[in-house]
Amino acid sequence: MLTTAEAREAILAAMPDFPADAVLLDAANERVLRQVVRAERDQPPFHRVMMDGIALSFRDFSRGRREFPVQATQAAGDPVLALQPGNCIEIMTGASLPENADCIVPVERISIKNRIAFIENDYAAKSGQFIHPRASDHAAGTDLLAPGKRISPMDIAIIASCGLTEVEVSSLPVIRVISTGNELVSPGTPIEPHQVRLSNGPAIQAMLRERGYAHCDHDHLLDDRDELRRRIGVHLADADVLILSGGVSMGKADFVPGVLAELGVNVVFHKISQRPGKPMWFGIGPNREAVFALPGNPVSALVCCRQYVIAALEAASAATPRPPEFAVLASDVTFEPDLTCFQPVRLVSSAGGQVLAMPVLTNTSGDFTALSASDGYVELAREQSHFPAGTPVFLHRWRSV
Repeated sequence: MLTTAEAREAILAAMPDFPADAVLLDAANERVLRQVVRAERDQPPFHRVMMDGIALSFRDFSRGRREFPVQATQAAGDPVLALQPGNCIEIMTGASLPENADCIVPVERISIKNRIAFIENDYAAKSGQFIHPRASDHAAGTDLLAPGKRISPMDIAIIASCGLTEVEVSSLPVIRVISTGNELVSPGTPIEPHQVRLSNGPAIQAMLRERGYAHCDHDHLLDDRDELRRRIGVHLADADVLILSGGVSMGKADFVPGVLAELGVNVVFHKISQRPGKPMWFGIGPNREAVFALPGNPVSALVCCRQYVIAALEAASAATPRPPEFAVLASDVTFEPDLTCFQPVRLVSSAGGQVLAMPVLTNTSGDFTALSASDGYVELAREQSHFPAGTPVFLHRWRSV
């Protein structure tokens, strides 16, 4: 049985790479960048005025002059004017600095009468004030964004500023989420006392879509070997990634591992030394499809999806790995089995700025309602059984931040 670290390494080593794809800028948000984005121009591309007011020569001001004829007005986007000696130019925020000007006096410190600007007598100006120098942010040709970054709205602004109408990103994989089990009944359908509502599939879809994996459909299959073989075979032919939930343990109706083998899916591993989620299965299909078979218990399925499936999709998308995140246990935790424990937690902040992880108790790995009160889970190493309050631990958030 693999450790959690070994399972993660085995998955990442076996995952195929998703190819690059060019998309229009308005479709690039939350996609993984696959190109270098370089500055088209200096930023700012000119000496940019930062305040409404007047532009003047500091040399005139330093000689004691406080009254300046208003030569002209220059707004943002207007052609650059040349300042004449002894004059000022009425200027707007965002405008290009007039030639021969090197000082901006804000509008709050002046008054204008009969086209003469009067500066307050006690105002102390400085050379270069309220001027954003050309190329002070970056020069033309500077690398602004690197491959592997998940594009944010701020990055969209950068890409647009570089004059790009489209950008290379990782293609979105076609994903099929498959729930198995005769006992499962979809919401909105009449249900018998011995049946349960189908919840894993919609939750897994939501977790994937929240991270930008939009091509994600769901199917429900009964515990019938022939039906499983036929329908899973169809999904293998259509999808890049299959995520199954249920039918992966050791029961007589747990047909999934055998059916996957019959369909040519090579097992990479089956079972991980963890709780919840010990029965997890992973393999690679005949056409390099990634196949994850998660336990049917809801807590187990969601933990395995967050811990392994999300990490695998990010790696295959060439996303830059996120740095590890840590929290401090807010109370003691004891876990006796010789397994890694993924303990759901709720996060709070201490007055000292620490992130505190407060354990959220679940009755069993089927108690998914308790997860609504959690922000994620912490990873408790199998090498010890008692974790006192104050212990620093790895934190895995349910949602991306």
